[in-house]
Amino acid sequence: MRIEQLDYLEKIIKHGSINLAAKELFLTQPTLSNAVKDLEQEMGIQLLIRSKKGVVLTDEGRRFMVYANQVLAQVKLLEGQYKEKTVKKKVFAVSAQHYAFVVHAFVELIKNVETEEYQFTLRETATEKILTDVMKFRSDLGILYLNSFNQEIMKKLFKEHDLEFTPLFTASPHVFLSRDNPLTLKKSLSLADLEDYPYLSYEQGDNNSFYFSEEILSTISHKKSIKVTDRATIFNLMVGLNGYTISSGIISSELNDDKIVAIPLEVDDYITLGWLKHKQVKLSEMSLDYLERLKEHIIGFGFKII
Repeated sequence: MRIEQLDYLEKIIKHGSINLAAKELFLTQPTLSNAVKDLEQEMGIQLLIRSKKGVVLTDEGRRFMVYANQVLAQVKLLEGQYKEKTVKKKVFAVSAQHYAFVVHAFVELIKNVETEEYQFTLRETATEKILTDVMKFRSDLGILYLNSFNQEIMKKLFKEHDLEFTPLFTASPHVFLSRDNPLTLKKSLSLADLEDYPYLSYEQGDNNSFYFSEEILSTISHKKSIKVTDRATIFNLMVGLNGYTISSGIISSELNDDKIVAIPLEVDDYITLGWLKHKQVKLSEMSLDYLERLKEHIIGFGFKII
């Protein structure tokens, strides 16, 4: 197996056509087709289904490409670091549920990176998308939570997708609401206190399973419920509608969260925040740097790192 064969296969999948891929690679179609057939014979599997409409990966081909993409990504990193006349660009991506401390650490990482060029990506996204991003090597790290309700299902999914979860800290559930909300007069809140206020939660796309919810107690019904897709909107609705959501209790005033407060919720539950990585991937220098800044920020709020 040669690196160029993996590169050929990647181009074919991108175009869905051997002919179009051959044009991009400046090869003849028979040359490209034979290169893929040689790879299939060597690996002992069928990678592509060929038809008049083009080509698609087989199920085995999709599994093969998960590992092939990792090899190609590492080759690109090597070329970026050692090829002559190539600028050493820093690359890093993280996919996370909607937490201010994730953004804060990301900001600090970028402020202190020592390079002329970089390509960083921060995805605040749905829970299932976090798993997919890390599994398919789109993101170096994923940040999400586990608790007594979702951990059995989530750990099963981690195992199925070759992912490793490492806990960072455990927090008691808190209610996030506007400083002007009448409930801020209380030192702690019960579920009964919240009944008449709009409940705000993050939309999970096509997969609305309770186990993928970013908020604990996801099976409880609410008289008033609003789903949103981003943190700015959820904060605006807290201020404009006296809405609330449930999260870890960490609020970053440095990132414009000064209008929001966190009040303990009177429930017998917990939230364990942690990070995901693919089992086959060794943490990069950027990943390690980011995790250290994440831990520093968390410790700054009085939480103990596990």
